[in-house]
Amino acid sequence: MAGVLPASLRAATPDSTPGHATLRAGDLTAVVGDNSAEGEHCAGYNGVWSLHHAAGTRSVFVPALAGLNLEHIVTGEHLDGDSKLFFEPRNAPMSFKQLSESEVELCQPPTPTFHIESWTRFRLAAPHYLDMSFRCVAHEHLFTRGYLALFWASYINAPADKSMYFLGGLDGQKNHWTQFCTQWHNDQSTVRHRDDTFEMTFAPGGRDTLFKSLSRFRFDQPFYYGNFDDLVWLVMFDRAEGIRFTHSPSGGGAISALQTTNPAWDFQFLIEKPEVMKEYSFRVRTVLRPRCSREELLAEFEKWKSVKRSH
Repeated sequence: MAGVLPASLRAATPDSTPGHATLRAGDLTAVVGDNSAEGEHCAGYNGVWSLHHAAGTRSVFVPALAGLNLEHIVTGEHLDGDSKLFFEPRNAPMSFKQLSESEVELCQPPTPTFHIESWTRFRLAAPHYLDMSFRCVAHEHLFTRGYLALFWASYINAPADKSMYFLGGLDGQKNHWTQFCTQWHNDQSTVRHRDDTFEMTFAPGGRDTLFKSLSRFRFDQPFYYGNFDDLVWLVMFDRAEGIRFTHSPSGGGAISALQTTNPAWDFQFLIEKPEVMKEYSFRVRTVLRPRCSREELLAEFEKWKSVKRSH
């Protein structure tokens, strides 16, 4: 099993520092890093600091923040106001390792309160793919409510269309193209799979959260997309089980000069009845490409599914 990389062994290249690196493949350029600050990027935001397409003019993600940012560890407890605890993965130490010109790994030792150790790899692949693979291990049994959930946030850089789109719908509306744009933060925010019947419970008196507030919509296929300028960002998962989609119209803050907000296009990984020292994992492939038809987006999803089946 992978471990935490000592600071003295972290990779450093002309295009990287001990905390982040610039990756390039095909039409994509990404900066991926840990929780450190650098330039306009703020401390406390890990994952993909920026993501550019050759045909675009700016990063999909808010420059000071990040995308695919590991943000919350959720057990139903400790939601009573401590921001460092609420955002524990954003505040706990991480190490960074560059594996190649197109791949890096973030390692987080067991966190102080929830004791979750994790490894996240990011890889660019031509012509327009960004892959994320995640593994985690719980070091202590703290799951009195019978679940562990991990939450990722992607803060989108003031798109004209703040909506997420997916195949799903209300009861009786299976596999309908569904536009999902919540009216305000923490309101009907989370979409579950059609077969997801697990009810997360929470300690009384905790704050309102995106993951507590459930939408009436259900998704049928494990992917969603959003429109960004003349590009489309497609997010595909290797399973439906345990995956939940989450939206906020303003999670990335406001831009007063533009009179608009930065939405958050988020997701969760829910583990029922987690066991100590057992590894749990999942994979995500994202696509950033010029806007195209929904048929082409479906073809991207089907192509990735066929590749997964062959491995």
